Amino acid sequence: MLYYSTNHTAPLASLEEAVVKGLAGDRGLYMPENIKTLSQDFYDNIDKMSFQEIAYTVADAFFGEDVDAESLKQIVYDTLAFDCPVVPVTENIYTLELFHGPTLAFKDVGARFMARLLQYFIKKENKGGLVNVLVATSGDTGSAVANGFLGVDGIHVYVLYPKGKVSPIQECQFTTLGKNITAIEVDGVFDDCQALVKSAFMDEELNKHMKLTSANSINVARFLPQAFYYFYAYAQMKRMGKSDNVVMCVPSGNFGNICAALFGHRMGLPIKRFIAANNANDIFYQYLQTGKYVPQPSKATLANAMDVGDPSNFARIYELYKGSHSSIVSLISGATFSDEEIADTMRKCYADNGYVLDPHGACGYQALKNLLKPDEVGVFCETAHPAKFKEKVDAILSSDIDIPARLQEFMKGTKQSVAMSKEFADFKTYLIKQ
Repeated sequence: MLYYSTNHTAPLASLEEAVVKGLAGDRGLYMPENIKTLSQDFYDNIDKMSFQEIAYTVADAFFGEDVDAESLKQIVYDTLAFDCPVVPVTENIYTLELFHGPTLAFKDVGARFMARLLQYFIKKENKGGLVNVLVATSGDTGSAVANGFLGVDGIHVYVLYPKGKVSPIQECQFTTLGKNITAIEVDGVFDDCQALVKSAFMDEELNKHMKLTSANSINVARFLPQAFYYFYAYAQMKRMGKSDNVVMCVPSGNFGNICAALFGHRMGLPIKRFIAANNANDIFYQYLQTGKYVPQPSKATLANAMDVGDPSNFARIYELYKGSHSSIVSLISGATFSDEEIADTMRKCYADNGYVLDPHGACGYQALKNLLKPDEVGVFCETAHPAKFKEKVDAILSSDIDIPARLQEFMKGTKQSVAMSKEFADFKTYLIKQ
């Protein structure tokens, strides 16, 4: 399958080119030329299939023309060596727990899948040379990508993160690894980190010096596999006899996760509608209200992984619906919450249901509480384990939540990071020296 740019001036690219380049030459994001509708038989029997079987069917629709069946199956099954259960929170609200992977965050699937797909292409082409992965993170992306690529031959990862704006545990997950992972602590906000990555891709001298790609959700191999979650969520709801009128609510920052869900919907996944839940960074919410997309400087909030003022994947959503505001608002609604509202939601949910929400999941839960209709069933994504935000969660709930063993191991390591300004010239000079 070929991939085109959302800016429509770059040449078409193969899957390998789209994955290795990350960003198209005209600064657009790659989109598959075709989005295949899956068979009715698949949907009729989806509740009888395992997570891996479902994911392989979806992956084959996107990548089957470019990756041989045996290799693709191995990539999918290796990526999904964990479960993502749907758990009841209230009578008509469920959560899709996406924090059972290696770094306890939803981005584990996309990062692991991309690492293995990129390795597949490196081995297939046997071209040698080092591929350098640049990734900007507002929290969970960095840990998922760093751990997904850790020790992978032929690949070096540079994780750019905003100084002082990720949780201590999140920071431990990508600054203590060493080996082929370099953490770069940028004196700025997430948008500055993302701008450095995008500028690097557009710099001719830098690209002649080293082979660059991105593992942010701008990369098709990072965001598309996240569609697996939504098919599996539907399968679980169908097993419970609750698959009619399902509303999916996705806490949204850079919008890769909900974008993958919308691709699934385009493939025939029978989700009734979607809700994009924002924190105070409400750029998409304002677009839904006004039809105008106006990026803003990002604001620091309790839900730091959603602190994005110019979400990259808005371009894909806009392209998917041909720029039609009416089409977008007919399928997607929005919600936005202040830190005070997030904290209040966390306290009330814990008191009423005994369920511990992290700040991001709290946005999804409250959006469903506010917007769900009487005949609908809601599923929100709980995108990261609350222990990743232990200081915030404990302070809000007056609790002392347990830290899973996997997180405790990260905390034993020694921080290794490179201090960096938000100026591209400084970042470029650093990379040229590598």
